[in-house]
Amino acid sequence: MSHRKLPRNTRQREVILEELRKLTSHPTATGLYAMVRRRLPKVSLGTVYRNLELLVQQGVIRKLEFSGSEARFDGNTEQHDHIRCVRCGRMDDLGGGPLELTDGKHHDCDGYKVLGYRLVLLGVCPRCNAERAGEDAEASPGEEE
Repeated sequence: MSHRKLPRNTRQREVILEELRKLTSHPTATGLYAMVRRRLPKVSLGTVYRNLELLVQQGVIRKLEFSGSEARFDGNTEQHDHIRCVRCGRMDDLGGGPLELTDGKHHDCDGYKVLGYRLVLLGVCPRCNAERAGEDAEASPGEEE
């Protein structure tokens, strides 16, 4: 019986994981790279990408992929839901734990055996809302006296 040897845990991988687990905003690899560089100035973007993919393969983190947007990474592998900004692409954990979508009964899902689900709500994040409110205020003329 052969045992596949897992890659050793490097300092770079430890820092990448530590930085990712500090967040609930699920950064892209590029965003995480900027954070990791503050601690490891010589780390390359390629190293960050390779380590993120390895951590995903090992089940230590989750990769969140959505059509038309750059992959984001989640350091929390527990079941939880997300909300994504349709303007800037930011993604956050949805507070309050996973939504209960079923009543505990097994439903007919066109012959599928349901193993779980991933829910992503769409909205506009507070920063984009504030920017839009500022744009709206600038665009609308004030009342003349």
